[in-house]
Amino acid sequence: MGEKMLMKGNEAIGEAAIRAGCRYYFGYPITPQSELTAYMAKKLLKMKDAAFVQAESEIAAINMVYGAASTGVRVMTSSSSPGISLKQEGISYIACSEVPCVVVNMQRGGPGLGDIQPSQADYFQAVKGGGHGDYHLIVLAPSSVQELVDLTMDAFDLADKYTNPAMILGDGLIGQMMEAVEFKERPKVELPDKSGWTLTGCKGREHRYVVSFDLDPNILEKWNLKINEKYKKLKEKEVRYEAVNLENADLVIVAYGTVARIAKTTIQMAKKEGFNIGLIRPITLFPFPEKIIANTAGKTKKFLTVEMSLGQMVEDVKLAVNGKAEVNFYGRAGGIIPSPEEILKEAKKYL
Repeated sequence: MGEKMLMKGNEAIGEAAIRAGCRYYFGYPITPQSELTAYMAKKLLKMKDAAFVQAESEIAAINMVYGAASTGVRVMTSSSSPGISLKQEGISYIACSEVPCVVVNMQRGGPGLGDIQPSQADYFQAVKGGGHGDYHLIVLAPSSVQELVDLTMDAFDLADKYTNPAMILGDGLIGQMMEAVEFKERPKVELPDKSGWTLTGCKGREHRYVVSFDLDPNILEKWNLKINEKYKKLKEKEVRYEAVNLENADLVIVAYGTVARIAKTTIQMAKKEGFNIGLIRPITLFPFPEKIIANTAGKTKKFLTVEMSLGQMVEDVKLAVNGKAEVNFYGRAGGIIPSPEEILKEAKKYL
């Protein structure tokens, strides 16, 4: 048994990051993730060999992350939807430079400045790159405060393992809710040695460069292909999902994060009414759990993708199903959270 605490989601991420070895944080306040920034300030400013900077802007913050990550330290930034948009150029630079870091996005309603209510409308931005060029983030989607802790620690390990930025993609609700969390003893993970590429001063050795720029298209293409091989490995080895009640399901819901939690209540309600509904919950949004969805499509002919958006992940579900089954969609936008009753009512249309 590990240490148990009652924590707010945003603060749990901060504690998990520090326990994972993160000593550098650069960010800018924005609701509904500001408690994370405040928590990192409270903790890191009291620690030796650590730094917290409230940057003058989100653009400045992500470039500070880029600089710190180039030295090999564990570093994090966080924001919410429009703030993440401002970080996209820097995230693209970091992905191309192949340096590890963790980015947290507690999504809020949009587009534009939107509101401060929870949303899942940044899915495209997170899993399709978001900035310019051919790149991907490792995207983890927790559905509880305990998972915020576990996946934050995993995010640092995965970022180091694949020298790639990793994102925790939550929503305003999961960042604000309070739940009991346990900080368990984690098994030691063997990670690549960073000494061959980090910028630590060039006395006694050749200069090193951590850049994302080359005017020779042949060299840049080779770099793109090298990075793409890494994404192929991620798809082979790092896919995570939760499957619930798939055996003989009349309909399978696909949902992530907070909505998947709500869908579990829908499944219980449906059972009382004689309907057998299953759930596939992607935990990694990139790499996406295509195979389990494709395999399930061979057995269950009806899917319902539910999101707090007007339809984003549903496109990846359709690609995975590949015409083998019927894929339907239900979504709420602008920060409205679907209820279990709403989801069940929608599911009944197809049952």
